[in-house]
Amino acid sequence: MPTITHFMVPAEDTERAKKFYTELFGWKVEKLPGPMEYYEISTITSDGEEGLGGGMAKRESPGETITNYIDVPSVDEYIAKVEKLGGKVVLPKTAVPGIGYVAVCLDTEKNTFGLWGHDIKRGQAERLLFRCVC
Repeated sequence: MPTITHFMVPAEDTERAKKFYTELFGWKVEKLPGPMEYYEISTITSDGEEGLGGGMAKRESPGETITNYIDVPSVDEYIAKVEKLGGKVVLPKTAVPGIGYVAVCLDTEKNTFGLWGHDIKRGQAERLLFRCVC
């Protein structure tokens, strides 16, 4: 069954958002090297295990909200399902070289979500997904 594999937090002020999420949840938020202002978010479960990973970057548009990325066996297959069920693709399938593919969609209620299909074993793909985009 497809599951959420990554989340993305848009922020007006990334330092302010970093402080908020670090102090609120104890998440580890680290800026990744590179020209883009992109932060990797590491969450920890109550058992001390590594939780779902996320990212944070500057907000690109005023209405942009948190986006969840769902791991699917075939991005193409799920794009077809999205369209058949009345959703829309807003970012077509895009290769993340050596890692996998991503697409961004709107559901019937205009909520944004991403589809993620990986080329390498799960876990490594989750950690590398947005490092490659930066």
